[in-house]
Parts: sequence; structure tokens; C-alpha cells
Amino acid sequence: MAEPSGVDVGAVLILRERSAGESRVAATPETVRRLRARGLNFQVELGAGLAAGYADQDYADAGASLVEPGAGLGAGVDAVLCVNPPAAAVLEQLKPGALVAGLLAPYGASGLVEQLQARQLSALALELLPRISRAQSMDVLSSQANIAGYKAVLLAAAALDRYVPMLMTAAGTIQPARALILGAGVAGLQALATARRLGAVVYVSDVRPAAKEQVESLGGRFVSPPEQEERPAESGGYAKAASEAFLAAQRQQLAEQLALADMVICTAQVPGRRAPLLISEEMVAGMRPGSVVVDLAVAQGGNCAGTVCGQTVERHGVQLIGGDGLPSSVANHASALYARNLAALVEHVLGEGGFSLDQQLEQEDPIVAGCLLTHAGACRFPDLVSGAN
Repeated sequence: MAEPSGVDVGAVLILRERSAGESRVAATPETVRRLRARGLNFQVELGAGLAAGYADQDYADAGASLVEPGAGLGAGVDAVLCVNPPAAAVLEQLKPGALVAGLLAPYGASGLVEQLQARQLSALALELLPRISRAQSMDVLSSQANIAGYKAVLLAAAALDRYVPMLMTAAGTIQPARALILGAGVAGLQALATARRLGAVVYVSDVRPAAKEQVESLGGRFVSPPEQEERPAESGGYAKAASEAFLAAQRQQLAEQLALADMVICTAQVPGRRAPLLISEEMVAGMRPGSVVVDLAVAQGGNCAGTVCGQTVERHGVQLIGGDGLPSSVANHASALYARNLAALVEHVLGEGGFSLDQQLEQEDPIVAGCLLTHAGACRFPDLVSGAN
């Protein structure tokens, strides 16, 4: 076990998440030990890790102090690590200059940003982390999307009215299920790999022709994007919004694929914008009764018409599963990966005397510059927060 460095460089608070349906925690006993070796002291709110399978005693054994929830929670600490934005009452307790790091949902979050500015808090929004090689170990969105893609296929298989793999029996042969995945990002590729492991025949549609090689390397069959003069661009590892003409051509192309599909996994999202509507009500009506759609973009408006956040509804005999918050349903491993990502970011911004954000901004560090939402009373991405991006 790593021992503390002997030099106290700061106190860190780990909160118990209170958002509905949230079971993850921002630090595990493993990452507490890891960061204590860098000189950080930890306060862990009682019960913070229970929903993810981490007992209070595990944190105590790792060297953390257990603290009761209450009005003084957060007073005197140098940083708060969280999954979702902390409650306003916690932010009010933090001293000026303290650091807040987590998934802060920055797009349009004017109320949160106003409080962060008023309290002179520095905030690292993990959604804004640049997708560069140096930041791969900190990429929370990818690690959590990986879990969402995996769980989406399990949900679809459980709801499906037929087997997934091919079966050869004395009563005859059962053909394998046909899966269609919309989007070949991290979630889509994990969904492809999981569906293939279950024995499905998998087709993958993506707006980027370059995704073909990745899809085929995992055993999938690539559905090439429509032939259009203008295709959606890509920025920082994320797809940009497509034109309505392109989306119309894509929907027309997908209609034939959907009619043959047994399960469909929707993963297409554009950061800070409404998810593209790829499956219309009419297209759902053309699907086989008994088939299943899992929409991972449901919280951003959904790729499929009729999906409802966190619910399963039936349209035209097709089950539509609103796959919101799936990483929380695999809370233990989701927390382990999230905490390691966050620990890597903390180590990156930690200097010998504490958190060194000013120095890294001066050195134009792309990681800090890319995700530092507020600092020294100023918002560094006003257009993004106001919704003007």
C-alpha cells in the first residue's frame, strides 16, 4: 500500500451523490490511496460509496477521514471531487479558490456557473476534456460510454422476444438475431463487440466513412453513410451536427435496415446540442413487432421518436427503452473507472504546493485550458454556458 508523501498539499472532499438514480462515487479506496501518496488528505462523506459497493470502512482503511453530512460539509477543503454538480449548499461552504471537478453538465448551466463565479471557485468540467492522446487516461466520457454500450445490448437482449445466437436443435435451426447500431463511437463499438459476443449479426451505421475499418475489425458490417456533398464534420473526437438534408437521406437509408432488425442501439449524440432524430414514428411502425430499440441519446432528446427517459414504452409492437444513466446500473466498475480517470486529472493539476491551475494556464496546457470552466471569478466558456455554442 502506498504511504502518504509526508507533505500535505491539500484536503479533498468526496461527496455522496444525491441525484436521482445516481449510484456512482467519484473516488474509490484504490484512488484514495493513490492520491494520498501525492500528499492529499481525504474526507469522505458517510455512505458515499455504499451504492457502488464500497463500504465506509474501506475508505477508512485507505486513510480517509469519514465525515457526517451536515451544514458544514465542504468547509476548509481545497477540492471537491464529484460525479454530478454538488448541491448549492455545499458550494456555499467552499473557500474561494477551491477546486470542483466532475461531470458538471456545463451546457446551458448558467445558474451553476454564476454560483461558481460568485464563490471564486475553479471548476473542471470533465465533459470538456479535450480528446487528445495526453488526456486518454482522464477521459471519463469514454469510460462511461463504454459501459453504456455494453449494458444497452444486455437490456435489448433481455427484452427481445427471440434468441440472440444461432441455435441448431433437433427441432430445427434458429437464426441469429440481427442488431443495428446507430453510431460507431465508444458506446457504439462496445455495443457491437457485446452483441457479437452474444452471437448476433451486427450492422453499424455511422456518418463517418472512416469508421468502417473499426466496425469491420470487430466483426460488424458497416452501413455506409448516404452519398451527400456535405457530410457531418468532426471536431475534437466528436461529431458535429449534421444538416437536415443529410439526416433526411440517412433516415431514408435506415428505414430498410430497421425493418430487418431485431434490436437497435442508438448512440448518436452531439455535445451541447439536441441529439439527431434518426428514427421517426413512421420508421418505428415499419419495424417487426417484438423488436427492441435502446436509445442512449434519450436525455438529449433521443435518436428515436417516442423514447422516454428511464422508461420502457411500446409503440407499434416495438419496445422502446430510454437508456438514460446506464453506467450507474453497473455502479461498481463504473465508479472504479470514473475514479481512475478523475485521479489522473487530479495528478495532472497537482503541484508540489497544491493545485497549480494558474501555472498551467500560463504554460497553455491544453488539458487544463480545455476543461477549466470557471477560475478566479470568471467563466472561460461564456458562449457554451449561455447556449450560444
